[in-house]
Amino acid sequence: MAFATPAGLSPIPQAEAPRDCPLCPRLVRYREQLRSEHPDWWNAPVPVFGDGDAWLAIVGLAPGRKGANCTGRPFMGDASGEIFYSTLLKFGLAEGEYRGEADDQLSLRDAVVLNTVKCLPPGNKPTPEEVRNCSTYLDAALANLPKVNVLIALGQIAHAASARALRLKASFAHGAEAVAPDGRVLLTSYHCSRQNTNTGKLTREMFEGVFERALEIRS
Repeated sequence: MAFATPAGLSPIPQAEAPRDCPLCPRLVRYREQLRSEHPDWWNAPVPVFGDGDAWLAIVGLAPGRKGANCTGRPFMGDASGEIFYSTLLKFGLAEGEYRGEADDQLSLRDAVVLNTVKCLPPGNKPTPEEVRNCSTYLDAALANLPKVNVLIALGQIAHAASARALRLKASFAHGAEAVAPDGRVLLTSYHCSRQNTNTGKLTREMFEGVFERALEIRS
């Protein structure tokens, strides 16, 4: 099945990377390799997914190989997608049904998903330089989401990138909370990766608790 997620579906196309973004040579080489091996996959920078009028921004790490890099949608198709989208559905931040496919008609409401790094890194481990290169797009996304006043960062790299974007100093810990100089609030969760959920480092209750706190802050 060929997956296609046109950049026009992004709620903020003016903040998106070009399909052949050249900023990170290692990621370019990996992208070209996978385009050859899997020509029906997305294999490009993954666009922002969600509501352009969102009050909540969720910042992930990077596309998963068989998840967003395949489908073109964050958390769509990989092992973390089920807990991620079922949580959004539970709290009224998504509508529809999660089936792990880009054409499953799932949509977000009041929430938007960003990635720290928009292209797939080998081993799901971006280098510090790749994180810095992609910070341009994270900054542009946040600048074009004026209603966002709460961010949830998933994992340590996303936490550090979000804190930098908000110009605050905040230590990483699950459930941590920090207020930026402009009043936006950064909440932090362990990433909902299969490694964390299978080992019990992150339980469903822990993950949902961060979203409950986000809703409390909003109200």
